[in-house]
Amino acid sequence: MTRADTEALLPDVATVTVPAPAVARRRSRSVAWWGVMTMIATESMLFAGLLSSYGFLRASSNRWPPPGIPEPELMPIAIFSALLVASSIPTIWAERGIKRGRQWQLRLGLFVAWLMAAAFVVESLLDYQKLHYGWADNAYGSVFYTTTGLHLAHVIVALILSIGIQTKAWMNRYDENHHSSVEVVALYWHFVDVVWIFVFTVLYLSEHWCARAPAPTKPPRRRAQHGCTVAARWPSR
Repeated sequence: MTRADTEALLPDVATVTVPAPAVARRRSRSVAWWGVMTMIATESMLFAGLLSSYGFLRASSNRWPPPGIPEPELMPIAIFSALLVASSIPTIWAERGIKRGRQWQLRLGLFVAWLMAAAFVVESLLDYQKLHYGWADNAYGSVFYTTTGLHLAHVIVALILSIGIQTKAWMNRYDENHHSSVEVVALYWHFVDVVWIFVFTVLYLSEHWCARAPAPTKPPRRRAQHGCTVAARWPSR
């Protein structure tokens, strides 16, 4: 090959381009977020099992709650239940604030939500002191203490996690691009609030609905009204 032929090939060699390596796609969610979601799925099944057990025990009993145990007080816990569920509002507000780089909004929202949940914990502990039966006295006490106690433990864990997030927030550890731990804790916080809606409905509201169920108008038989077991007694003639 002559020199002229070699020079003729040089432009072709120079125009050979190597494609740039593909940019790695960023995961939409962090590993911690998926870990919390897995934990939420597991804990949801646990609470579903407890509430199902409560419904089975009530349906198989002639009287529920058992004799000597009144229906749970509704009004005090209803107020603080609304406070707990509403704590998700400042949590969402705080999360949206840090996504816009507003440190003050993150700090204020998390602090307000923490106070609301802490008030619920205090009321729950005071409510336990008013009960005159224990978790080992009967089936009702066992499932009531287990379900409400497990949820209360989750609320306390959420409060502890929130303290860690608030501490980092005051240290300016978060900004609009780095706040994954805020999202993870907020997700757990919402889970705790949603679970309590089901627990409160089954353990508190349903008992008062059953107590106000209308009297039966048919011949005596054991039947269920509004999910409540009713044993009717008719006077002899």
